Amino acid sequence: MARIPSKNTSPEMIVRRALHAMGRRFRLHRNDLPGTPDIILPGSKKAIFVHGCFWHWHGCKIGNPPKSRPEFWLPKLQRNRDRDAEKTAALIAAGWNVLAIWQCETRQPTTLQALLSAFLDEERKAIDIEPGGC
Repeated sequence: MARIPSKNTSPEMIVRRALHAMGRRFRLHRNDLPGTPDIILPGSKKAIFVHGCFWHWHGCKIGNPPKSRPEFWLPKLQRNRDRDAEKTAALIAAGWNVLAIWQCETRQPTTLQALLSAFLDEERKAIDIEPGGC
């Protein structure tokens, strides 16, 4: 597990390229914010987390826990989900708008583009949309 990257992952790079193509400029991995969001748009106080479907237990086709050793994996993955919720709540309390993008959502460029556009144009406090079709 030490070889699993936490920064600059493929899904994160896809989201960064999409934002850049939209003409948005951003900051990366600000560790002074709760949860160290993957992408920050400081001018509009928007934070984006790019979650791996497996590590954050999304429940889609690629996000299911392994069938072997469930006594190890289920509590581990549940702690990740609980931590995500805590960090999102802390960011919202600090006045940030938060978006969680799942790994499977990055595989559909038009859906990702629409999701990012909606988030950047809206004033909602948190968006965590389940994917349309993984």
